[in-house]
Amino acid sequence: MRDRSTAFAGWLAALATALLAACATPPLPPDARSPASDAARAGARLKPMPLRPLDLKTDCRFRDEAGYSASAMLDVSYAEVKDFSATVDIPNRGTCRFDGEFAQVRRTPHVELRARDGCTVSMWEQGEQVTVAFTNCASRCTRGAFDYVWPIIVDRRNGQCH
Repeated sequence: MRDRSTAFAGWLAALATALLAACATPPLPPDARSPASDAARAGARLKPMPLRPLDLKTDCRFRDEAGYSASAMLDVSYAEVKDFSATVDIPNRGTCRFDGEFAQVRRTPHVELRARDGCTVSMWEQGEQVTVAFTNCASRCTRGAFDYVWPIIVDRRNGQCH
């Protein structure tokens, strides 16, 4: 009886090994195209985005189909913030207001504002869009609303935000 159970256990181990081996993916040939290899080849041609001072003036508003809405007033000239305020309304969660005293603490490679309460507003350019993001700003929102705040994206060409 013992010989049968030992043989059966060996047979099960061999079967399990064969099944696992069947699931294994064979290695790709060295010339196989993959996103990583494409990125490596493109890396030789990619150039960094030029570092230039941020310039943007807008007073924009948007509302999405779920009711999430935001408004932003920005006046940034040669990476110096002259005016900034924003409001975000999150349905069933609350409102955040980003206005009042902010000190500009950075001009390059991105613009950064910081308030005494630790709220930080960062602005950076990505092609034709400017991203306005908020960090450590829960105190400027109704309870729990900050967990649902997304950055505001401004289209440089037409000043609209989304």
